[in-house]
Amino acid sequence: TMAHSEALLVLENFIAGKFVPCSSYIDSYNPSTGDVYCRVPDSGKEEVEAAVKAAKAAFPIWSSKSPLERSEILNKLADLIEHDLEAFAQAESKDQGKTITFARTVDIPRAVYNFRFFASSILHHTTECTEMTSVGCVHYTSRAPVGVAGLISPWNLPLYLLTWKIAPAIACGNTVVAKPSEMTSVTAWMMCKLLEKAGVPHGVVNVVFGTGAKAGEALVCHPDVPLISFTGSTLTAQRITEKSAPHCKRLSLELGGKNPAIVFDDADLSQCIPTTLRSSFANQGEICLCTSRIFVQRGIYSEFLKRFVAEAKKWKVGNPSDPTVDVGALISKEHLEKVRSYVKKAQAEGARVLCGEGVDSLALPTGNQKGYFMLPTVIAEVKDESCCMQEEIFGPVTCVVAFDTEDEVIGRANGVKYGLAATVWSSNVGRVHRVARRLQSGLVWTNCWLIRDLNLPFGGMKASGIGREGAKDSYEFFTEVKTITIKH
Repeated sequence: TMAHSEALLVLENFIAGKFVPCSSYIDSYNPSTGDVYCRVPDSGKEEVEAAVKAAKAAFPIWSSKSPLERSEILNKLADLIEHDLEAFAQAESKDQGKTITFARTVDIPRAVYNFRFFASSILHHTTECTEMTSVGCVHYTSRAPVGVAGLISPWNLPLYLLTWKIAPAIACGNTVVAKPSEMTSVTAWMMCKLLEKAGVPHGVVNVVFGTGAKAGEALVCHPDVPLISFTGSTLTAQRITEKSAPHCKRLSLELGGKNPAIVFDDADLSQCIPTTLRSSFANQGEICLCTSRIFVQRGIYSEFLKRFVAEAKKWKVGNPSDPTVDVGALISKEHLEKVRSYVKKAQAEGARVLCGEGVDSLALPTGNQKGYFMLPTVIAEVKDESCCMQEEIFGPVTCVVAFDTEDEVIGRANGVKYGLAATVWSSNVGRVHRVARRLQSGLVWTNCWLIRDLNLPFGGMKASGIGREGAKDSYEFFTEVKTITIKH
């Protein structure tokens, strides 16, 4: 076993521009095989303290650079990641379980674009000015970076969501201590190797690996970290809110969703069905924007269900590195069990599982027998109050139910604690606008899904979070505004 342990990838924290070994480590699994393949630092107070110290020391120099200087560095970093796109995609697929196709076409290109987008947007912000001629005063605002930003990102879109935080934070002139998920830390570590070459000064971006309970908590409780941006579960967000309250920290929280898709009887099913399959099962259903409640108007309910299930059965589950595979492995053994338990609960409540888990058999290639795989699963005849319709499942499971009227479906769609995203399928323009206005959702897509303009606000209502991210919103979060009045 000695030879075996030597083959493991061992990550190190990145503090003040250097890789620093840690005294203890956590095992990280390859979800498609069930084997430990990587050791991640199990950081705590000490490591976070060192990282915050480095970030604080780097702040005066970095914050005094012009937006253009920072922009050039962000663009250089984007180029370097893009140059290694294939290596990053392979690493993300292996570490997270997602298909190589998804990593190549979604995760890594979006990480590159995150840096390019904020490298550009930082050059175009203006401040406000008003005049009060009656008293001979002029007022204007000025914006300045806040300081050390604590960034905590999840395991479903590891580099994509980490860079969505790092890019605006450093573009605005802040320095960063980031903590990726301990389950998916490899691409963050790979990115650290490119920072110096991109011209990022030492201490501007520090990455501390470890668990939320230890490393995350140390970061959230640190008195010298005035901002926390977090993407993850509502439960963890409650803890972050409590822990950061004594320090009056500024929080941006992007949390879960229980996103409805509403399919009216005038929907174009040739567009709706393939897109709704994607919105249910893309990235194994492990996207906070996935639709897990599909409301279909009664007139087309049986036709929709028949076509939807037939297409769902065609999705190929298997080795993520196979480019023909549609569904990879779920993140962990525990998560797979959790997702499966929802299907069992639905069955116990009398719902019908039409395909997938427990209904169809899953044939896996040799070598992937111990991986955390699950077939795309469609459940019908689920009651609205069922946990399957109320709680975020975060796996390849979706519930399809019938509705009769517009008013009724809006009430039902809004009848959960979450409010992140919704999709509406209809060819009636008046209805589309009416329904979109009444849905309690930070994002509403009509006749499409997951088409994003990064300029516009992204985030949720209710238990789906606090704050918004985007060109203007991220700029406002990562800067402090000051009003200056001059009498002349």
